[in-house]
Amino acid sequence: MLKIGVLGAGHLGKIHIRLLMQSEKYEFVGFYDPIKENAEKVASELNCRSFESIDALIQEVDVVDIVTPTLSHYDCAVQAIKAKKHIFLEKPIANTLEEANHIIELAKEYGVKGQVGHIERFNPAFKAVKDKINQPMFIETHRLAEFNPRGTDVPVVLDLMIHDIDAILSVVKSPIVNVHSNGTSVISDSPDIANVRLEFENGCVANITSSRISLKNMRKSRFFQKDAYISVDYLEKTCEVVKMKEAPETPGDFDLILQNAEGVRKQIYFDNPTVPANNALLDELESFADAIYNDTTPVVTLQDGTNALKVAYQIIDCFKK
Repeated sequence: MLKIGVLGAGHLGKIHIRLLMQSEKYEFVGFYDPIKENAEKVASELNCRSFESIDALIQEVDVVDIVTPTLSHYDCAVQAIKAKKHIFLEKPIANTLEEANHIIELAKEYGVKGQVGHIERFNPAFKAVKDKINQPMFIETHRLAEFNPRGTDVPVVLDLMIHDIDAILSVVKSPIVNVHSNGTSVISDSPDIANVRLEFENGCVANITSSRISLKNMRKSRFFQKDAYISVDYLEKTCEVVKMKEAPETPGDFDLILQNAEGVRKQIYFDNPTVPANNALLDELESFADAIYNDTTPVVTLQDGTNALKVAYQIIDCFKK
């Protein structure tokens, strides 16, 4: 069983610790948090070991789960990789593209695996329809959240929108040729609301809206492709697939038939898949264990995390123009 330790025992770090203590694919060894009072509190509350230093933790594990503030992702990752430990990095992968690219280079040099915590890839609603998303040509997403002081040290693009950027890049296999964006600061020093239009070389267009000062929470995406419409509600963990096919010569009483101006008739039908319940965070952590055990490519690679970060910074750069 792989031994794993967590760096960072804040709000999200504690969730990681609880899940890893339940996992059947990892042996949870302990955690490190630089704030002594918090470390003592978490160790007592969760009845687990608190290490005195990052190095002490790294020496006793096979996998390092990095759940620290983004600014320290790079330093933690470098220290772990140079000790030849596999790394799981919460999103975003790093604070800069230079840091992200160096993490990739080091992981290759030291022969270790890495995965980035883009959790929506493991959302059961997205997983249920991902294989049905085939060459979408228009995508619309809304990720709205009520205000929370956590995360406001970075633009909403890095805080919330990066989830949708990663999901979109995972289904649109084409380079981005144009980025248009607007961002507005309302409460924070950095943009709290952003609207983005991504244009891809293959003609696909994605409109993305994110806000962290909404009156209600919403996390929805809609994918439009030839003869199909697919919607994903990440928050409610539901999805809908609406398809079209040639209409039968003699439709049934309850068949929904559309006819265009040229007289072409299509039948609309629903192909909604089953959405099994899961814990997306535990699934992503355990999928990384599988990648290590089986020597396979992680679901969300370090390169995937870097690609999402690159697009995020392209969007942020547009704010400044």
